[in-house]
Amino acid sequence: MKITHKETIYQLTFLPRLFPVNCYFVNENDGLTLIDAALPYSSKAIIKASEAIGKPIVRIILTHAHEDHVGALDNLKKQFPHIPVYISERDSRLMLGDRSLNEDEPNTPIRGSVPKKLQTRADIFLKDGDKIGSLLALSTPGHTPGSMSFLDTRNHSCVVGDLFQTRGGIAVSGHVKPLFPFPAMATWNKSITLDSAYKIRDHKPSLLATGHGKMLEHPNKKINDAIASCKKSLGFT
Repeated sequence: MKITHKETIYQLTFLPRLFPVNCYFVNENDGLTLIDAALPYSSKAIIKASEAIGKPIVRIILTHAHEDHVGALDNLKKQFPHIPVYISERDSRLMLGDRSLNEDEPNTPIRGSVPKKLQTRADIFLKDGDKIGSLLALSTPGHTPGSMSFLDTRNHSCVVGDLFQTRGGIAVSGHVKPLFPFPAMATWNKSITLDSAYKIRDHKPSLLATGHGKMLEHPNKKINDAIASCKKSLGFT
């Protein structure tokens, strides 16, 4: 595991050279907020990282419910049953393995690795505009129907899950990057994802932290470039 620290964010990267999977700590006054839970074997390293920082994990927030974002969740919850788990109500269904769509959602299949044996259930459902410590919850669907991003209101660092990727070149999820095509392959609806990318751009993040790839400081130009490339790939002018 590799740890990278920028501003209030600690990025924990598993398999950094082969298939980088990130989760994040956000440093708060009362402890650490863990965003996403990486891979099944990641729990020990996540706990050791919190001990090295010198603060306890006080909450777990999920950007979405794909397996590489909830992998260590059961192990963490077993060791710390008092820690609340947050996710959007929509993606809480994916935690149950439920890929069904709502009547008002586009009829495109939910893709990616949805957990089949996850035991943990969410304690708190998030909606757009909720505050969790210093974090502002932003509804950013597209990669999954209930994907969310989290903006640190102290410095505008933004953890976006798989809405963007930086591994293989920055891209909006759904736009294939040949060197790392996996987030695109796991994306539910490209057009909705593009709308969510605009939403993040409008918040002018100072730091972009993604599920796969390095964090980007001062990312706004690259975000605009990624949006333009995505629009082109979808045939939008």
